[in-house]
Amino acid sequence: MRFPRTRQRSDHSPSSDETVGDHAIDGNDGALGGQGDPEKSSDDEEKGQNDGPPQPVGFFNKGLNKVRLEVFKLWARTTLILSVFILVVLSLYWAVLFHVEKNTSSLTVFVVDFDGRVPPFTGGTPLLGPMITQTTEKMRSAPEPHLGYDTIQPSVFDHDPLAVRQAVYDWKAYAAIIVMPNATVMLQQAVDQANVTYDPLGACQVVYVEARDETTYDNYILPQLNALETQITSKFGQMWTKMVMQNTSIPRENLQQVPQALSPAIGFSQFNLRPFRPAVMTPAVTIGLIYLIILSFFSFAFYLPIHMKFLSSEGHPPMKFPQFIAWRWAATITAYFFLSLSYSIISLAFQIPFNNHSAPTTEVANNPEPYGKGTFVVYWMINYIGMIALGLACENVAMVIGQPWTAMWLIFWVITNVSTSFYSLDLTPKFFYWGYAWPLHNIVEASRSTLFQLHSRIGLNFGVLFVWCFINTALFPVCCYVLRKKMQKEKGQ
Repeated sequence: MRFPRTRQRSDHSPSSDETVGDHAIDGNDGALGGQGDPEKSSDDEEKGQNDGPPQPVGFFNKGLNKVRLEVFKLWARTTLILSVFILVVLSLYWAVLFHVEKNTSSLTVFVVDFDGRVPPFTGGTPLLGPMITQTTEKMRSAPEPHLGYDTIQPSVFDHDPLAVRQAVYDWKAYAAIIVMPNATVMLQQAVDQANVTYDPLGACQVVYVEARDETTYDNYILPQLNALETQITSKFGQMWTKMVMQNTSIPRENLQQVPQALSPAIGFSQFNLRPFRPAVMTPAVTIGLIYLIILSFFSFAFYLPIHMKFLSSEGHPPMKFPQFIAWRWAATITAYFFLSLSYSIISLAFQIPFNNHSAPTTEVANNPEPYGKGTFVVYWMINYIGMIALGLACENVAMVIGQPWTAMWLIFWVITNVSTSFYSLDLTPKFFYWGYAWPLHNIVEASRSTLFQLHSRIGLNFGVLFVWCFINTALFPVCCYVLRKKMQKEKGQ
């Protein structure tokens, strides 16, 4: 009797012992699998590491050979570029003052001798005038640095000392030494007639306009003029005292009554037609204007992300690019309008006078203003047009060269403007005469003429600034297209 199914099952089914054994083996295999085979575990870990982020390695790891060489090349190239930039651009600032001593003679000082040449003081023998002109002529031929003393005949000024003052005010000279028509006559009458009202300071005048450039006056002009005054006073005093003491016809009682006619005998009255004060004026016409450049530069970084929202297609269609250019230009000019107002208000808040009346050009006056109550508006417009001239140039360059080179442009822009604006170009090498056409030079000159009622060339100053505005406006669309092309290229990569 056959039992095929049962036999087949018994043939293929494990016995109870076999089943237990197999399960035991399987269990052991599972246990070994849980603990992990050493070789298999190592392979799995290595595979997991390859699938995850790369682990940091040392600086000299072979995997960094290629990138290390690339970094060295980029570092060397950048260092070389910055070093050359420093040598070239920063040298401009040092070079401005390189020939100051040599060029001091370019600071013209008129020497005008009216002594005994204007009626009714003619006919005598002038003493003081010829001595002063001889002294200054001798100084001109001296090898050491000296001012540009220029002896001018009184007839050039129609024999009028006030006309000399006007010439100094009109920037035809930095200063003038005027020997008054009655200098020698009044001195002689003082000892002969015992004129107790004689004032030695009435013999000569020194006229200058400090607000034109207080740094140049304080450092180079006034020290030499003061030294010259001391030299002449001492020299003439010795000569005059000897003459008086040898003249026995002069009563000694007269000398006792007018000792000032013997010592110092003569002196110099200084007429600073436009003093540089108050001190808070300094940032308004010098250092503070550096921040006008910086503000106009950084406005690009602040406003560009805002403008770029018009070109993005996130939830709205992008703006046509020509209209985008027009918007950017108009928005930038409008922003400068309010930023320059904020900058100008600082000067108003710190009580720089803006409401003074004008004054005669040949008289000493503190802070006279040619535009009266409209002076602040003129001052604001100078800063506004100046900010456009400075800022649009920064906008155009920033769009073309991009980061990080814009930082180098800012340094170049600041140095070239400052070096040609805060120092007299008459003292610089002629190489720097391009500074007359630079924006900040004209901003400084226009601001000084407005705040101190100096000799005005404000029409020329605004003209130069408007030329900068027009040129940069013409280049603005071109630079915008360059920027768009660069951005499209970056997105394509």
